Amino acid sequence: MKIEVEKDFEIMKPFGPTVLKTKIPEEIVNKLNLYIDEIILDNNKVSSLNHGKNLVGDVTQEFKLEKSFMKESGWGEFLGKSVQKWIQTSIEQNIKKFNIIDSWVVRQFKNEYNPIHWHTGHISGAGFLKVPTTLGGHFQDEKGEKKYLGGQLTLVHGSRQFMSNSKLQIIPQVGDFYFFPNYLMHTVYPFKGTDEERRSISFNAFIDDDIVYDI
Repeated sequence: MKIEVEKDFEIMKPFGPTVLKTKIPEEIVNKLNLYIDEIILDNNKVSSLNHGKNLVGDVTQEFKLEKSFMKESGWGEFLGKSVQKWIQTSIEQNIKKFNIIDSWVVRQFKNEYNPIHWHTGHISGAGFLKVPTTLGGHFQDEKGEKKYLGGQLTLVHGSRQFMSNSKLQIIPQVGDFYFFPNYLMHTVYPFKGTDEERRSISFNAFIDDDIVYDI
């Protein structure tokens, strides 16, 4: 007896949140990096925009982006349009509200890390503006066969079960940006082998309550 699988079949994802991966336009990446490089040289701005006391990371520097810059650079518009498309595609809802709470930059160097945590608001995201040429490797892995997590962003949800992975491992690439619900736990492992900077950018925002709580 010959059994054929239906040509019309659908793989559904009824459980767990979706994650949007997209690219920050190169022009905005360049504007962000230039803006950040200028702030680093301005002690007054570094002090006034310091965000480290509000975040959990053990890293060199974390500071907030100014609201005026987010508007002028197109960063806020990029976030809003991306979230709008993500929500519409995922749950066929159109958001009417997108209010950024904060957006901030993390300057991470070797041996520094971000412990597992989650964010406030409704929607969060993280992406990469600078990535070291190497993030290192395992001490005891001469053939390079062991899975190395140094410098990676890991998203965590639920528990590991059959047909249900609890982690998404993300290797940082300049310009990549990931959107996810605020409650999704995540962490960044320390890396080694270089004195170069790993520069990331994140945000939190509110959208329409009736969409978030329509369950």
